[in-house]
Amino acid sequence: MPQQTYTILSVGGSIVIPPAGFDIGFLTAFRDLILGEVSKGKKFILVVGGGATCRTYQNTARQMGEATNDDLDWIGIKTTHLNAELVKFIFKGYAPAEVVTNPTKKIRTAKPVIIAAGWKPGCSTDRDAVLLAKTYGAKQVFNLSNIDYVYDSDPRTNPMAQRIETINWPAFRKIVGDKWSPGANVPFDPTAAKTAQQLKLKVGFVKGTDLGEVKKAITGEKFQGSVIS
Repeated sequence: MPQQTYTILSVGGSIVIPPAGFDIGFLTAFRDLILGEVSKGKKFILVVGGGATCRTYQNTARQMGEATNDDLDWIGIKTTHLNAELVKFIFKGYAPAEVVTNPTKKIRTAKPVIIAAGWKPGCSTDRDAVLLAKTYGAKQVFNLSNIDYVYDSDPRTNPMAQRIETINWPAFRKIVGDKWSPGANVPFDPTAAKTAQQLKLKVGFVKGTDLGEVKKAITGEKFQGSVIS
């Protein structure tokens, strides 16, 4: 019998802790959704981002001195570690004791939920999720954030921005560019997009707070969101 492949979820930090503060009801429902699928034999890797917490720390650093990109990235990485420790606690008993911080090394565990966080400067946890897909042989990554679709431009500044349901990697990379900037608020890290294209991965974008759509995505049903392949 073939070994069960992990479902890779890149969980935006602002899903874990939005700017308004923790939503215990949502975190409980998210845990119940994942563990409900675990009870059916599924396994997950949850890659936890820094979100608004990351950007708050980075913006403070910028105001306090001349912060390099590496400085800002390390601050961001540590916020992902903090968020991931909380998520690991939420899945206590189902996740290994250590948060994974090197996506290129496979860990040996019988636990069904692996928690991962930021690795090193030069990229975001989106790229870590893509590298984990490579390491564990997954063909798809789901990106859970506070947006429901990818757009052809920033809808916050362009009221004419068009949502995208399906797009290929070359076209998507024209939208996000090739350069990573610490704390960048883009739908998917440009370095992650480049690596995903090389690996021929499919990435689905789902609004992470809409758990009905998240469930559809992780169970293979048609969901509201964008798909890049």
